[in-house]
Amino acid sequence: MRLTRVYLDTELQTGSSIELARDSASHLAKVLRARAGDELILFNGQGGEFSAVIEAVRGSRVTVGVGAARHSDRESPLQITLIQCVPRGDRMDFVVQKATELGVARIVPVLSQRSVVRLDSSQTASKRLHWQAVAVSACEQCGRNRLPQLEAAQPLLTYLGSLDPAAPDALRWVLEPDDESQHPPDGQSGIAVNAVEFAIGPEGGFAPQELEAFELCGFTRIGLGPRVLRTETAAIAGIVMLQTRFGDMQSAMR
Repeated sequence: MRLTRVYLDTELQTGSSIELARDSASHLAKVLRARAGDELILFNGQGGEFSAVIEAVRGSRVTVGVGAARHSDRESPLQITLIQCVPRGDRMDFVVQKATELGVARIVPVLSQRSVVRLDSSQTASKRLHWQAVAVSACEQCGRNRLPQLEAAQPLLTYLGSLDPAAPDALRWVLEPDDESQHPPDGQSGIAVNAVEFAIGPEGGFAPQELEAFELCGFTRIGLGPRVLRTETAAIAGIVMLQTRFGDMQSAMR
């Protein structure tokens, strides 16, 4: 039976007792009907995980005893930075969830010229906290022991302005579904790729001036086939393509 995984934003030490955070405790007690003696897995997002046993359940309060630590590295060797224009509604939740499950190391939400979504400083902060919670839940589900780095939403040109175009430390691609876009190189072509920055536009695509800014920062335009994908579909398709060609999904395709 697969054990429930619980994230704790604290140091974990074998032999200690910890009271779980309210949300996690309530889910265990009220939804999963956990009882004293049930086994769990704890992780704090810094790598590795700990066995644990529930010591007591009192209403919505749950205390656990921390057991032995064990090393379990489920991170991809390919460091993917997803630069994602924030879509409407709850689609960004979907992107963050699936990008986390697929092993993305860093997520940078951006707002571009054609973005429908606009955020003030208060909304930016609350959205970041919300998306971090989505990423935590995804890590609990998929088995990752490290949380992806999740940036605060920012204007696209602000992010591009922070990059060094002269010395990129990653392959840089921007998705642009037109006839002039290049096809991504094959993972068996002999090209060693350790890190990729991959940019996905908003519902209306990137503006011409933004594509020029990408090019000045060393990004190459690529396409993902003959069909125009929704922004959230393009993000997932792009990540799977990268992991299959350069990351930890290569072996699954052999």
